[in-house]
Amino acid sequence: MAESHPFGWLLALALLLPVAMLLSLSYGRFPLTPGEVAATLMGLADPDAGPARAGLLQSLVYEIRLPRVLAAALIGAALAASGTAYQAVFVNPLVSPGILGVLAGASCGAALGLLAGQGWWLVQLLSIGGGLAAMLVGIGIGRLFGVQSLVMLVLGGIFSGALFSALLSLVKYLADPYEQLPAIVYWLMGSLGQVDGATLWRLAPPMLAGILGLAVLGRALDALAMGDDAARSLGVPVRAVRGMVIGCATVASALTVAIAGTIGWVGLLVPHMARLLVGPLNRYLVPASALLGAVFLLAADALARGLGDTELPIGIVTELVGLPIFLLVLRNVRRGWGS
Repeated sequence: MAESHPFGWLLALALLLPVAMLLSLSYGRFPLTPGEVAATLMGLADPDAGPARAGLLQSLVYEIRLPRVLAAALIGAALAASGTAYQAVFVNPLVSPGILGVLAGASCGAALGLLAGQGWWLVQLLSIGGGLAAMLVGIGIGRLFGVQSLVMLVLGGIFSGALFSALLSLVKYLADPYEQLPAIVYWLMGSLGQVDGATLWRLAPPMLAGILGLAVLGRALDALAMGDDAARSLGVPVRAVRGMVIGCATVASALTVAIAGTIGWVGLLVPHMARLLVGPLNRYLVPASALLGAVFLLAADALARGLGDTELPIGIVTELVGLPIFLLVLRNVRRGWGS
């Protein structure tokens, strides 16, 4: 669309994100004006409003909506950046963050934490551990049958995903059908309704580090796209770069499950949308995907809160919205990938 002006699109997306966050903070069952939200965030109380109104605004914006909005933006950015990085590493436009079984492993770990019933800290810890374990299994299987083969790495990821999906089914079978099983099923649908500030502040730094790491590795990913031999001739340590990319993407995507459960389609769809805007160069594509993914998930969260009388799981919304959008961009995907 405008591949010759990637900086313009990056700037537009960077300006769009705070606007989308402000609108998300304003939207809800108790609507606020953007001016009220901005004044509350800056600590400028309306002199005409009473102390009760000021206290309500503080509680509504800071304690309820702000953690949710920040989590939606962070999760969308992490999934989209991870999807972009995986597509570049595996040179395949149909790859998503679940390629190495990371999301299946994180989901299995979260379900095991819910089954143990020791609190959300254990759910989050086991979710992260499950994602990392799935990555190690996928890479181990790939190296067992072919160290340098991306195909075997993909097959290792398929094996890992199938293994942890089977373990997840076992956990659901063992769960109490009246209390534990509904909680596990709802968690796996994805939801931002239980995000709290403490969890967000604890998990946000490693997620941001993973996203920034992928952005910094964008030029190295462009070299990898030319082939391993060409990248080596340019002085790029192929195996080290590939390992760092997989590590950053794994951490970022596994932590999304720890915060909000399984949210699909963002890591597959958003990179294609961003590629049509800024072109195939990963030095621009990774940050553009992160910004666009944040905006996309903020919009999906608004739909999840407003489509019905009760809040819908955001994972359902991303799938229902993502399918028709993917069909719209599908005819341009091949051109955008190969341009």
